[in-house]
Amino acid sequence: MTKLENFKELGLSDVSLKALEKKGFEEPTPIQILTIPALLGKTTNLIAQAQTGTGKTAAFGLPILEKIEPGTGIVQAIILAPTRELAVQVAEEINSLKGNRKISILPVYGGQSIELQLRKLKTGVEIIVGTPGRVIDHIERGTLNLKSIKFLV
Repeated sequence: MTKLENFKELGLSDVSLKALEKKGFEEPTPIQILTIPALLGKTTNLIAQAQTGTGKTAAFGLPILEKIEPGTGIVQAIILAPTRELAVQVAEEINSLKGNRKISILPVYGGQSIELQLRKLKTGVEIIVGTPGRVIDHIERGTLNLKSIKFLV
């Protein structure tokens, strides 16, 4: 494998490149080099593991942002996180990577008013980041439609 020196070589759009530049990211990490081109390519299942702080959220988040259809208000990606703190962190990081795309990201987790989440879901969301319990709760209530899901992390 040839070493990819920058994010542009990974196949990311100018919108993503600008968002990365704004965040001060200069070169991809090993997990990003391995995953981003694979996820931008054909539809695939991928299992990857890396230590904390290695850029995993960008490794899966950037391809999701590149491939979902913005502005639809239809949930196209679900990212499960084991804790509410991680759900919020992942949602904030993906939000910071979206650039000027019209993509809505909603963290859903217990301990937060479900009414706020219900209102946001009704207005339209493309990406859900949530704890398993709250995601299941929304599925059982019929407030989270899974028919258009393209990504599950």
